[in-house]
Amino acid sequence: MKELVFLVEGQAEKDLLDVLLPRALPDGVRHRVIPFEGKQDLEKQMGRRIRGYQNPAARFIVLRDQDSHADCKALKAGLLARCEGTGREAHCLVRIACTELETFYLADLAAVERALEMPGLARQQGSRKFRRPDALGSPSRELKTLTKLRYEKRAGSRLIGQQLDLDNERSPSFRHLVAAIRRLSAELDSA
Repeated sequence: MKELVFLVEGQAEKDLLDVLLPRALPDGVRHRVIPFEGKQDLEKQMGRRIRGYQNPAARFIVLRDQDSHADCKALKAGLLARCEGTGREAHCLVRIACTELETFYLADLAAVERALEMPGLARQQGSRKFRRPDALGSPSRELKTLTKLRYEKRAGSRLIGQQLDLDNERSPSFRHLVAAIRRLSAELDSA
């Protein structure tokens, strides 16, 4: 069975992917999102979950927030090291949301406007702050302020995820996630 499996740190990431993936994956490639109870739980259990996964044709993407971790590359290398020894390391990719999941949303304020029914919000995309959202220190706080506290993590992830432009390039970390999804699903589709 052609399957793309995501290991994510929590429910908000699962909520986002559950509505985003049906639009991103070709017919015939299934997806499964496995949420953990935070970063430590993800890091502690991911190797065991990958190793024990029953579908031998599955491909894996680990998605984690950068948060306050200073070095994105070191964080990614550490997560890849946890994939070593699973027997599936060749079928694992790691993607980091710089700095938080909300960066993806701030990169597409038109999607936030439509999802939260806040006319005029997309006009702020041109402001200096939202042109490079991966550089923001606290995207979740920025999003709450921008939406006048209407954004809530899980519900917002579901609503905004339905509207996100898959070809949006304002957030390099979102662009890399979508590219990984497309690359692995094409690999599965051609297998």
